Amino acid sequence: MKLFPGKIAVMGGGSWATALAKIVMYSQKEINWYMRRPDRIEDFKRLRHNPAYLSGITFDTSRIHFYSDINQAIDDSDTLVFVTPSPYIKDHLKKVTTSLKHKYVISAVKGIVPDENMLVNDYFSAYYEVDPDNIAVIAGACHAEEIGMEHLSYLTLVCRDIRKARKLSETVFRTPYLNSSCSRDMTGLEYVSVLKNIYAIVAGICSGLKYGDNFQAVYIPNAFDEMIRFLNVVHPMKRNITSASYLSDLLVTSYSSFSRNRVFGKMIGEGNSVHVAKIELGMVAEGYYATKCIHEINADYKVDMPILNALYAILYELESPVTQIERITEIFK
Repeated sequence: MKLFPGKIAVMGGGSWATALAKIVMYSQKEINWYMRRPDRIEDFKRLRHNPAYLSGITFDTSRIHFYSDINQAIDDSDTLVFVTPSPYIKDHLKKVTTSLKHKYVISAVKGIVPDENMLVNDYFSAYYEVDPDNIAVIAGACHAEEIGMEHLSYLTLVCRDIRKARKLSETVFRTPYLNSSCSRDMTGLEYVSVLKNIYAIVAGICSGLKYGDNFQAVYIPNAFDEMIRFLNVVHPMKRNITSASYLSDLLVTSYSSFSRNRVFGKMIGEGNSVHVAKIELGMVAEGYYATKCIHEINADYKVDMPILNALYAILYELESPVTQIERITEIFK
């Protein structure tokens, strides 16, 4: 394998991919960038910005090698930053015919692989023979929009090989407006990245139902307690659970106006059907899919998760948001 991280490719064309490309280009002379649509690439070259997402970010396109062929992008790169919404990652990877076995993989997906109910790092290891020590995860509180505006932000680089996490933190994912930390808790922080979207939808539903800030201030600690219970059962280890690496993503996703999961939930709380809310959002609300995946996973673990169960009833059993939220408020402390 080449010297880590080697040639870096951003694999995806959405807002988070665009924000991460901006970050990576701060430290790298050139990057590879895979987008599945050739017309978007041509528009990007002409306009010097992503025509569909974060169009306020201007890029020096002379430093970008664009690809619409996923296999060619993989072959020409050493480190692959996957930034595909989790509902589509499995089908997206079906196009891959070249080997990932000797590549470094960074997942910025923040979701569960549908049907498989697997964390993304486990999926790459099990189905694409990527060495677990060569897989990293990007976690932490960071909205793409604020990266675009260069607002001070923080990320956590997670890898079982902590030396690689530190290398990424020190040489790739650090700019004047971005700080990064490191962790070995791959499973824990990937689950946090999934669960926070679930709880953000509920925060949005409560907002849509006109529950105020006093209630939200109690709701968030109860959601955090539920998250901790789940982590302690599915992946018990000694961790500083109140550190920013774990807590910040839940807070920003539950409170921020940039949070698509919160916006999705708020539309439901305001009386829109789940179907209409999905259409009106116009983007992927990861928490919608994560709710089903975690609900199915928890069928085996049987962790007490009343907030998750209430949201599952709202999204998949079409139960009344008013009734379900009233039920969980009675158990809050």
